[in-house]
Amino acid sequence: MTTVRREAFGRMPREEGGGEVEKFILQSDSVKVEILSLGCIIAALETKDRDGKFSDVVLGFDTLEGYTRKHPFFGAVVGRVANRIAKGRFTMDGKEYQLFLNNGPNSLHGGARGFDKVLWSPQVLPDGVRFFRLSPDGEEGYPGDLKVWVTYTLSGGKLAINYQAQTSKTTPISLTNHAYFNLAGQGSRDVYDHEISIEADSYLPVDDTKIPTGEVAAVQGTGFDLRQPVELGKHLQKFHLDGFDHNFCLQQVQSPRLVARVRHPPTGRTMEVHSTQPGIQFYTGNNLDGSLKGKGAITYPKHSAFCLETQNWPDAVNKPHFPNVLLQPGEEYNHTTWLVFNAA
Repeated sequence: MTTVRREAFGRMPREEGGGEVEKFILQSDSVKVEILSLGCIIAALETKDRDGKFSDVVLGFDTLEGYTRKHPFFGAVVGRVANRIAKGRFTMDGKEYQLFLNNGPNSLHGGARGFDKVLWSPQVLPDGVRFFRLSPDGEEGYPGDLKVWVTYTLSGGKLAINYQAQTSKTTPISLTNHAYFNLAGQGSRDVYDHEISIEADSYLPVDDTKIPTGEVAAVQGTGFDLRQPVELGKHLQKFHLDGFDHNFCLQQVQSPRLVARVRHPPTGRTMEVHSTQPGIQFYTGNNLDGSLKGKGAITYPKHSAFCLETQNWPDAVNKPHFPNVLLQPGEEYNHTTWLVFNAA
């Protein structure tokens, strides 16, 4: 049985258009998740350890003010296109589009004011909440009026996130949620004692601005082979890696499948990621630097969280051999990701 409550969370600053931000609390017997109407942000996610003790396992802020200032997309839905587009440029039907550059020479997670920074219209469901917004033609440089629905539903230990969209003109689209997890509990120093596996035979090498080179490289015999569980800290040391910020290439099938699993042996918490998406970006919080004060005034140092962002491959709009990222009028974009929490 899932209960759904809604309450006021704050008011947007006047320069951001004002507007009430609401918080929706979804609760089952084993998981409690708090989601904001700003950016469809997962602001808290409490789950049990093996002794039945609840802890909040996502990074974020206690107040709206934290989310309206610059932060690294904590818990937010990002779009129209998640991840990076090289030089913020793409050509479609002979026309070149130029996006805002907000990540060195590239466009990242939708641009200057992407889906993470806007208010969405909520609708309460029996077991969750559905958010809607219309992204107007030309917003952040993208073509077409895009109608978008993001639906969160909770059943027991399973949180489903469904993304749907329809467009009036051909447009690239790739949506994901950018939650930062630490299964020891948010505010724990690092994620080195987490065990992770990702069901991917290949990954995308990147250039020094994090744009895929175009090569689809086998993980076999490299530090990117996560098909069997590895303890993160030891693995980074063994392969002299500063961390991960890479797309892992998943099986190209439309059906839901297990794509990643994380286990935290000290607490017994596990998180499985199931998805219909063609890629998953594994990011180990390399750019966290302790400068942000999060929940409970705790700072978040480097590697104090991980992200598993199910999405299309980065820069797919410029790489014809990557999975199709274009949505046509009359078609529907429809993807679901399930996060399954357990303790043993």
